[in-house]
Amino acid sequence: MSETYDLPGLEQPGPVPAPRPGPVPGPVPQPAPTADGERRPPVAETDRAPEPLGVTVEVTGNADVDAAVERLSDADELPTDAHIQVYEDVHRGLRDALTALDENRG
Repeated sequence: MSETYDLPGLEQPGPVPAPRPGPVPGPVPQPAPTADGERRPPVAETDRAPEPLGVTVEVTGNADVDAAVERLSDADELPTDAHIQVYEDVHRGLRDALTALDENRG
């Protein structure tokens, strides 16, 4: 036995509407022919030229640290898969600068 309660401010659930059919897929668009009559696929997102991030860095006053950090701007001109080499180079330069500071201290 099912009981219903009338609660002020709450609507009673109605019937669930039937799902609407989605769009019917059409033909896959083909690239337009080039001047030589060949059809080339569109340029993929990964094939686009790198875009600079426009990050600015303040000068620290330590020439070794500043040179290492400046090297990060080289990544703007490289594809993403080449960034690791730049990051490793910067990391090495910063590590060497910190080591030099420790050596000068003691």
